[in-house]
Amino acid sequence: MMHSCTERRMIKWILYLIFSLFNVMFVFASPAKHLCRPDQRDALWEFQSDFYFDEYKTKWWSNNTDCCSWDGVSCDPTTGKVVQLNLFDTNLQGILPDSITNLKYLDTLSLSGCNLFGKIPSSLGNLSYLTYLDLSGNNFAGELPDTMGSLIQLRDLLLHNNKLSGNFPLMLLNLSGLTEVNLASNQFQGMLPSNMSGLSGMNFFEIGENSFSGSVPLSLFMIPSLTVLSLRRNSFSGPLGIENISSSSKLSYLSLGVNNFSGPIPRSILNLVRLEVLDLSFWNTGRGMVDFSIFLHFKSLASLYLSYLNTRSIVDLSHFSHLTSLRELDLSGNNLKFSSTLHLPSSLSGVSLSSCNISEFPKFLQTQTNLNNLDISANQIEGQVPEWLWRLPRLQSVNISQNSFSGFEGSADVIQRSALYLYMLDISYTFQDPFPLLPNFTRFLFGSDNLFSGEIPRTICEMLALDTLVLSNNNFSGSIPRCFNNFNTSLSILHLQNNSLSGVIPKETISDRLRSLDVGHNQLSGELPKSLINCTDLEFLNVENNRINDKFPFWLRLLPNLQIIVLRSNEFFGPISAPGVSLSFPMLRIFDISKNRFTGILPSDYFAGWSAMSYETHIGYHVLIDFGGRDLEYHNSVALTNKGLNMELVGSGFRIYKTIDVSENRLEGDIPESISLLKELIVLNMSNNAFTGHIPSSLANLTNLQSLDLSRNRLSGEIPPELGKLTFLAWMNFSYNRLEGPIPQGTQIQSQNSSSFAENLGLCGAPLEETCSGKEVEATKEE
Repeated sequence: MMHSCTERRMIKWILYLIFSLFNVMFVFASPAKHLCRPDQRDALWEFQSDFYFDEYKTKWWSNNTDCCSWDGVSCDPTTGKVVQLNLFDTNLQGILPDSITNLKYLDTLSLSGCNLFGKIPSSLGNLSYLTYLDLSGNNFAGELPDTMGSLIQLRDLLLHNNKLSGNFPLMLLNLSGLTEVNLASNQFQGMLPSNMSGLSGMNFFEIGENSFSGSVPLSLFMIPSLTVLSLRRNSFSGPLGIENISSSSKLSYLSLGVNNFSGPIPRSILNLVRLEVLDLSFWNTGRGMVDFSIFLHFKSLASLYLSYLNTRSIVDLSHFSHLTSLRELDLSGNNLKFSSTLHLPSSLSGVSLSSCNISEFPKFLQTQTNLNNLDISANQIEGQVPEWLWRLPRLQSVNISQNSFSGFEGSADVIQRSALYLYMLDISYTFQDPFPLLPNFTRFLFGSDNLFSGEIPRTICEMLALDTLVLSNNNFSGSIPRCFNNFNTSLSILHLQNNSLSGVIPKETISDRLRSLDVGHNQLSGELPKSLINCTDLEFLNVENNRINDKFPFWLRLLPNLQIIVLRSNEFFGPISAPGVSLSFPMLRIFDISKNRFTGILPSDYFAGWSAMSYETHIGYHVLIDFGGRDLEYHNSVALTNKGLNMELVGSGFRIYKTIDVSENRLEGDIPESISLLKELIVLNMSNNAFTGHIPSSLANLTNLQSLDLSRNRLSGEIPPELGKLTFLAWMNFSYNRLEGPIPQGTQIQSQNSSSFAENLGLCGAPLEETCSGKEVEATKEE
């Protein structure tokens, strides 16, 4: 969808590399003298020092070299001033500090994908030389600072994929030189500025405490130099209101999809004669009619996205047959009309017709010899997938999931040896037995939620470059094939969850490239393969609900990227701590070892090295699949216990939940004091063990905690009144212990059901029926 943006960005980075190479040549030409000015070096050092570093996160700049040669730094070859800072995809992890403005000569600042959060600092408006600003792919929140309206030299503003909110930032109207604005995938809302009659003809206006001068455009669409505008995936609403848009507009990329725009699609959009990319997906026409003929006027249109228009109109595909430059067409979620003799432009490389009530395989696709990507998922197509599909010479991605196919038409030779460039094949929710023959060149195979049974076919092992194999939620039985090690490029994602597989997890299936392993809800036995220790990229490990019989795998601590460990409901046994072994999991966000036979005492510093649960990191768990230069996001799922209920965590939940569940084991001794370090913890379940001693009052440090279960232990003493300060704590259970004294009053603790305090003979006060004596209440007040 971002083809034109991608090409434009590639040109910029090529120019950046050329500029950087010139700097390097200049530095080597003058080896005796550093190019970098001391004040610029000190500013860089100060910027770096404002971020947190530990043994798992090292500083990226050294002290003994010319700062103009540091990674991501480019200097003016004449003055030695730092003019470009490109730290994209660097794990800065923190709040963007005001010290960035000490690099006051910057014209390019790229901090995309750096795990930054908090508000964008208002001091950023002091970087008056900025022409290129990229803060995309972080977790910035709140409104844009008004001071950004002072960046009058800014040409490119990329803020997509954050959590920015508020109404449309009016200060951007002051930046008359903007060529690209990308605010996609944020939380902006309200109407776009389009009828600002009060500003018409004015040369001066105020926003907040800032004053801006110069001629003010009436709307964003009237910024004369603007070529790229993306507001996709926000909550902007109302009619678009672009009646005054001029045919002189240079806009070539307009993405407004997945908002709350309503009303008729304005015909004034026809004035955007240079459009190459247009996205109006999820436009709410109020079940009105749409005149699709208006799109025939965009002769240069290369990508058109009109999915889910909420219209009564039937989309006649023949409307688009005259758009000879069209490469991508998305009409998903609409009712379609087409004939078998339809001829769409031969230039088409991507077609999405998901959820269009199609009942037969579209025959017109047979002549689309440039087709790369096809999505006809969630329709009502029956019968066999036609043989000619695999003969399309450029086919890369096919999604035929959620239909009722019975198999693939054609000989094994055609199916397995055609489609030489096929990357991704999704056949989920669509097939019954038998398992179909597959194109040998498939890299990403999604075949979950079918009715496949019997053993996993060994023909899968004949595939030449398989990277991702997802066969969850089927009826496969037998063992996991040992032949998986035959793949020329080893698996990075293996998901076989919720089948009836038995035997051991063969070490042959474990490749060094493995990032995600999910074999939960089967009947697997034996030990957890220690060959996992070689999987340094492993992020997700789920073996829940099997019969694995093994000691606690202490060696998992050696996997630096591990974020999720789920060992629940197996036959693991023995201690989970060992003398001299520091169980440090710096990236871990879900630790579930419940329903096993673990034993022993946890030392007080047990949780000391669990950094991701100790401070706000915003790492966010998801599996990104590199697919032909694009990223496909594939979400895992895992069962958790939260607030006393079983739930399935899927998708964006992995970004939110930080969970520890050690329930239903045989752990004993005191609750470790170091648990109080995990300030980002949301769910803590230590129930059904043999913990003794008092409930640590330091649990009050867990200010994000929403669910706390300490039931069915041997805890004594009082419920610490400090727990009443945990304002997010909505559910707690202290039942079946040896607690005594009054239940803290006037807090959400008292609002719990009485069952949360049952079978503690010494407890008294609401919500229990037992009243406290005056002596007990007085003792509580003294404390």
